[in-house]
Amino acid sequence: MDILKNITDRLHGSITEANFEGANIVLYTNNERFFKEGESKIKEIVNELKKRIELRADQKILPEQERAQEDIKKIVPSEAEITNIIFDAHRSIVIIEAKKPGMVIGKQGSILNEIKKTILWTPQVQRTPAIKSQITESIREVLYANNNYRRKFLNEVGKKIYKEWNPEKVEEWVRLTFLGGARQVGRSCLLLQTPNSKVLIDCGIDVASQGKDKFPYFDIPEFDIRELDAVIISHAHLDHTGLLPYLYKMGYKGPTYMTNPTIDLAALLALDFIGVAYKQASVPLFSSKDIKEMVKHTICLNFNEVSDITPDIRITFYNSGHALGSSMVHFNIGNGLHNFLYTGDYKYARTRLLDPAISSFPRIESVLTEATYGAKSDILPPRIESEEKMIEIINKTIERGGKILIPELGLGRAQETMLILEDAMKSGKMKKIPVYIDGMIWDINAIHTAYPDFLSNNVKSSVFQDKNPFISDIFSRVGSHQERKKVIEGEPCLVLATSGMLVGGASVEYFREFAVNEKNSLIFVCYQGVGSLGRQVQEGLKETKMMVDGREESVKINLEINTIPGLSAHAGRNEIMAFFNNMRPKPKKIMVNHGEVSKCLDLASALYKLNRVETCVPRILETIRLR
Repeated sequence: MDILKNITDRLHGSITEANFEGANIVLYTNNERFFKEGESKIKEIVNELKKRIELRADQKILPEQERAQEDIKKIVPSEAEITNIIFDAHRSIVIIEAKKPGMVIGKQGSILNEIKKTILWTPQVQRTPAIKSQITESIREVLYANNNYRRKFLNEVGKKIYKEWNPEKVEEWVRLTFLGGARQVGRSCLLLQTPNSKVLIDCGIDVASQGKDKFPYFDIPEFDIRELDAVIISHAHLDHTGLLPYLYKMGYKGPTYMTNPTIDLAALLALDFIGVAYKQASVPLFSSKDIKEMVKHTICLNFNEVSDITPDIRITFYNSGHALGSSMVHFNIGNGLHNFLYTGDYKYARTRLLDPAISSFPRIESVLTEATYGAKSDILPPRIESEEKMIEIINKTIERGGKILIPELGLGRAQETMLILEDAMKSGKMKKIPVYIDGMIWDINAIHTAYPDFLSNNVKSSVFQDKNPFISDIFSRVGSHQERKKVIEGEPCLVLATSGMLVGGASVEYFREFAVNEKNSLIFVCYQGVGSLGRQVQEGLKETKMMVDGREESVKINLEINTIPGLSAHAGRNEIMAFFNNMRPKPKKIMVNHGEVSKCLDLASALYKLNRVETCVPRILETIRLR
């Protein structure tokens, strides 16, 4: 059955063109009356076919962009503070960016409806970041401006999704191959296969490793980039996205699915990855052109939005509580044949920044869980206790005239620390001291301010009430080498800097300068990868070789070293056990990855005893048959 022909035939000549936009169907009409009054007929078809269908005006009846822009500004109250209007002419869409998007939408969408009926363009509303974000602006430009390629690409994706699939003609099976992330933290990458589909889940690198151990295994018979139907990204950390632009460099032209915040963050982290490579005098794996290709081919989905991605695979993203926009990915394979949950990285506890991971799903047969803190010894202390310990270390260090370095993952962890510090200073638990933000943390803060709906209720309401914690005056941005030098030579202070494992980034420079002085402190608040400088320091390293003004020198490590595991954005052992205890429905099979070998084995054993279901710890390159 040709689904587009079926729909257009039923609308009796009102439709001039019908296209796919990924799994969605878009109809264009040059009949102004039908555009304004035809929604009820469209709804009837939607209810019957259970597909998302959108009606848009044909370009022939659209007013000029200049006139449309004037009309938008007349209709929308000035208090909404419109900052940008972008026309996606090839798709008859207008994107309205405003500081107060609710005022562009109006009560029950009243203002949006008025805009649509007046100018015929289909309006979409986006929030202007409270902190100017060059990356968010660039991505919106790539996705919307003069983008005929994007329209054609989305249509081609839809054609593949709606290709006839008959389960009776083939034997049905589902296989999962571990190309990375098995029995290790880093280079997460899985190949999900059915007789009809090949889908890559995450595409990361191991930032703490060298040589071939840094990358997933693509040089295997079953991986052929030309046969790949889709890529799914759970969240933006480099161990899950670091190699994605390289796929496009190598010729992949298909879709990548992720949430809206994740594409902004993934692009930013990829650009930073190129910058770090240049600083280390090595050739980057990919260029900014490849990142642009990645953005052009991305399809963004919201949490809880069900979407077909191939003829026999449907996915839904659920909040995983780990980082802005991070997702658990639920796969419905073969129209109910098998339901598989990929947890990605998750946090099953409320943090200041995010709500906890979801644990109820429509159906589940198998689960792949992370095990970063999966050992029985990985019982994370209560967060309040961990926060108090961090504040105590900071206060003591400042009292003795020292400086504090907190190496941070720019995404998620740094924002959590900022919320803790802001609250501690407001409540008087901590003296007001200079807090410097270095590396790309500031740019990531900007992206957080663009997507408050993905944040915890407390932070979201602060942003909505113009009390945005990320633009508090207690934080100062370090934006140049000269400013960094002033911080290093200046008064006692606290520095948050990337990278979190002391592998490249601004944190390495601060560490080199702070290390020799025993008055100073280093606080680790995130996981330190095996082989990273952070892990070596954590385990007691007392001297290391580092580059100083272009020469390699020995650096003595005299500063106080502290580790606070209770602030991790990963689930601790108790949280993982609670997640499976509360999961509805119960899975029949649990696989464990994204953890050191001993932690994976320990967790698998405990989950078996608790749930009495099949558990396994796959090795790298192992293939598991799910069905």
